[in-house]
Amino acid sequence: MDARVITVVGIGADGWDGLAEESREALRTAEVLFGNRRQLDLVPGADRERVAWPSPLLPALPGLIERHEGRAIAVLASGDPMFHGIGSTLAGMLGADRLRVLPHPSSASLACARLGWPLDRVDVLSIVGRPAAALNAAVAPGRRLVVLGAGREAPIIVAAVLSGRGFGPSRMTALCDLGSAEETVRHGVAQEWTEPAASALTLTAVECVPGPDAAPLPRTPGLRDDAFEHDGQITKSEVRAVTLSRLAPLPGELLWDVGAGSGSVAIEWARAHPACEAVAIESNPRRAERIGANAAALGVPRLQVVKGEAPDALDGLPEPDAVFIGGGITEAGLLERCWDALKPGGRLVANAVTLESEARVVEGRRLLGGELVRVGVERAGPLGGFTAWRPAMPVTIWTVRKDAP
Repeated sequence: MDARVITVVGIGADGWDGLAEESREALRTAEVLFGNRRQLDLVPGADRERVAWPSPLLPALPGLIERHEGRAIAVLASGDPMFHGIGSTLAGMLGADRLRVLPHPSSASLACARLGWPLDRVDVLSIVGRPAAALNAAVAPGRRLVVLGAGREAPIIVAAVLSGRGFGPSRMTALCDLGSAEETVRHGVAQEWTEPAASALTLTAVECVPGPDAAPLPRTPGLRDDAFEHDGQITKSEVRAVTLSRLAPLPGELLWDVGAGSGSVAIEWARAHPACEAVAIESNPRRAERIGANAAALGVPRLQVVKGEAPDALDGLPEPDAVFIGGGITEAGLLERCWDALKPGGRLVANAVTLESEARVVEGRRLLGGELVRVGVERAGPLGGFTAWRPAMPVTIWTVRKDAP
């Protein structure tokens, strides 16, 4: 059968009455409609097949489309299909040339319209099927957040995250069934919020206000060491800032953090941009568990933690754009394995403290090139009744870029 264009129609809580004529006509002429049961019930008429999405959806989606190939298919989506919607999923699966997208105003646009907020100055996040801990990275004094989903408990979940970060005084608004006759808007404060939303179709808007115990975290590299739980195995703040500048994270890139310890480098890489991804490889089970907790607390729960000894633990991982070797560089074959996996144009950074690890990076530079920098940090501390400098162990940083073949 021929691969016909699939029409993706955005529909709001106002249903059929809120659709443009082009969208209505697309639904009238469709032979089969896909959508969740609520969306399907919004479309009048019984002269077409209706297929409710199964759960889980993603594994079943290719088979559903293939089963109805050759027919006029219309897919219903909430609001703008390309904004955290099924349209983005279909575009990635089928290609943009197979889709005709007819958007409706997104719930975020409707919420900002109700509140008088400029949408371009708002951070929009989703907790639909995602850890709410991702909000931790977005919470900052004066920021406005719009949080999509998840169900009637969403405002309670958002309030708990805000309060946990010391932002209990933050002002919250729960907006339900936006655009429909049943639309409701409720205001409150995070530290006092205990009630679920009036409807599962809810969106939570937040104006972040820090309390006296808040400790806002910047996006710049080099977070203070006590922002992480650790047992002493951590790349110290000043050295971490230099290390991340050498790793040079870019949106959409993937980092391997080998011998991750507390996960501080991987976590700060992931915090650099929402599209940055990282894998932390750590052989110590307790440290590996701690990395996951640190990642959630600092707003990047998507960070992947691999428990195991490198280089064997690297098998099967996607190719990285950058590699940081914070420990274990003296292991036989580790450097070679990381270098071979690194994409062309990628960066490898290794930190050495011991004479043995320093000898390895010096040999690596002889073979592969790059740059060596030694960083020394001294901190002022008490000495009797006076103050004196106490030097930390110097760290040798080797940076090398893998040229395209």
